[in-house]
Amino acid sequence: MFLGHYGVALGSKRLAPGTSLGTLVLAAQLADQVWPIMLLLGVERVAIVPDPKPTLRLDFISYPITHSLVTGLVGGLLFGALYFLFSRDKRGALIAAVLVPSHWFLDFFFHIPDLPLWPGGPKVGLGLWRSVPVTFMLEALFLAVGLVLYLRTTRAKDRIGSYALWSFIGVLVAIYVSSMVGPPPTDSRMLAVSALSLWLLIPWAYWIDAHRTVVRPRD
Repeated sequence: MFLGHYGVALGSKRLAPGTSLGTLVLAAQLADQVWPIMLLLGVERVAIVPDPKPTLRLDFISYPITHSLVTGLVGGLLFGALYFLFSRDKRGALIAAVLVPSHWFLDFFFHIPDLPLWPGGPKVGLGLWRSVPVTFMLEALFLAVGLVLYLRTTRAKDRIGSYALWSFIGVLVAIYVSSMVGPPPTDSRMLAVSALSLWLLIPWAYWIDAHRTVVRPRD
């Protein structure tokens, strides 16, 4: 899953209106943000395989740190605690802590059985990626619902607040569509280097939120 994680981050603004979208995106995507770094360091491994289905072109040989359930839960606790330490925002810290392992739970429905429960533990996954139409439909649904919730929770302070958001969504969709219809990466190193570009979306999300204001905060 790709768009769905961003959709969850957008929608969670409804639950944590005082927390920046940048923090929410970082929490929801932390596993995929760290993953290319682990690939380049040789700690985790992936292979590019020929498969007619674009959703099955990556063979996730080993990613016990970034994509195991236990490390996701521990990472969520640490992320939430660190955020609370600096913000003193209990609600935001709780939502951020939940968002980190939410990445694993969403991936569980889409991945074939390659997600470890803990490093070195059994691997699971329901394999919705085997159906490209279902994958597309659910990715679009998660993003659309999250965007609607975000739009109902915030409004633009100025033109930047609107343009930055919609261009952000456009870039997300473009990245996803190009990964589905374009050729696969030539090797894992190229994949890792290109995946590092996702870090640019974090400050972009902070920028968006700085130009929007909460209109319906929750009590």
